[in-house]
Amino acid sequence: MNKNIKEYKKIHLIGIGGASMYAIAAMLKNDGYEVTGSDMQESTNTKYLESLGILVTIGHNNEIIKNADLVIYTAAIKDDDIELSFAKKMGIECVERALFLGEYTKQYDNLICISGTHGKSTTTSMVATIFLNANLNPTINIGAFLKKINGNYYIGEKKYFILEACEYVDSFLHFHPTSEIILNIDNDHLDYFKNIDNTKKSFQKYINLLPNNGYLIINADDKNIKDLNLPLDKTKTYGITNKADLMAKNISYGNLGFPTFDIYYNDEYYDTFTLNVLGTHNILNALAATLMCINYNIDKKVIKESLKEFSGVGRRFEYLGEYNKAHIFDDFAHHPTEIESTYNSSKAIKHNETWAIFQSHTYSRTYEHLKDFAKILSKFDHIIICDIYPARETNIWNIKEEDLVNLIKKNNTNVIHIPTYDEIATYLKAHVKPNDLILTIGAGPINNVANILLKK
Repeated sequence: MNKNIKEYKKIHLIGIGGASMYAIAAMLKNDGYEVTGSDMQESTNTKYLESLGILVTIGHNNEIIKNADLVIYTAAIKDDDIELSFAKKMGIECVERALFLGEYTKQYDNLICISGTHGKSTTTSMVATIFLNANLNPTINIGAFLKKINGNYYIGEKKYFILEACEYVDSFLHFHPTSEIILNIDNDHLDYFKNIDNTKKSFQKYINLLPNNGYLIINADDKNIKDLNLPLDKTKTYGITNKADLMAKNISYGNLGFPTFDIYYNDEYYDTFTLNVLGTHNILNALAATLMCINYNIDKKVIKESLKEFSGVGRRFEYLGEYNKAHIFDDFAHHPTEIESTYNSSKAIKHNETWAIFQSHTYSRTYEHLKDFAKILSKFDHIIICDIYPARETNIWNIKEEDLVNLIKKNNTNVIHIPTYDEIATYLKAHVKPNDLILTIGAGPINNVANILLKK
């Protein structure tokens, strides 16, 4: 950026309705900047920003940009975007969201970054909940809805900023962390990284951002993290299977599937924790959050009670309600590893049959993980494949929903392609039975199916 962040007065955000962008807009408004923005569609986020007094245009409005001295845009915005092209032509400084956020967070004494291919939102929310309950009043930016703050951001003091740090297009390399968590490294975002080796290289650069007094927390059970060059003097580990500084042992599950486990820190008994979220993956997430909070000298009792209080974030195996006595859950899972966690979580709940309603997110991810998607989805009793959600892409891979359906049929014939949310809801109304589990799965708006069933 050309100037110190405090020297800007009028800031315009392209794609202002996005999860991270609307949080940035609200924080800037709170800091006294004149904020405007645009998005291609109206949403609850854009309506909320308007309630704060922010002028939001649905579509494009070059006239508003004329008054801006800085334009922020998301990585999804193309160079030929009408507003972005106009701003550059006018000589207005333009900066990508992650780069701006990196500069913005320099104002904070501690930037705590939570990264990894899977589990970022949940773990960031766990850390945030603990810090809030410890009365540390952090500023928070998460990629999902957290009930405790009634949104995905919270404006606190300048001592702590807790940030979900995404690896896509190397976004997290723009940050200046004092502490980092790496939950896992997996083959995702292959439209950008191309292969797992490039993904690992990106995470290595991320680790190298830590200052000399920095603090790194890594998952000792993740095989890809082990390939990185870890600064041993800064690194603490957690895990279940492999030897680690913080470990979960003696894991058991209650009637509703929630885990209880003993934690050992440096080979000594620390305490016994119970979670209010499902799955082994959430035990690992809780260990990561606990180790981070131990580093910041937060009382053990606060950590334990906060994690028991935590009931998840929006769209992460979130219970939505009942239709015809069938239970409806929604999960943001959009990678085979995440869907496997969803499947394992479903097994912990007493039920009749499962209905997996899957919408693949982007053509590139569908193409790269087609066989793995089919393998894990075939484990559900019934599978409905919705039309692929394209997001930022055009279908240069010539991938089709039927490609996935045909692969699933090799192991499970109870699979069907139904294009739209309304048609899927109609089909479910005719076929689901009491005590069935309906699971809407995907990073796109596949939860609309649940909203139709529940008449939201």
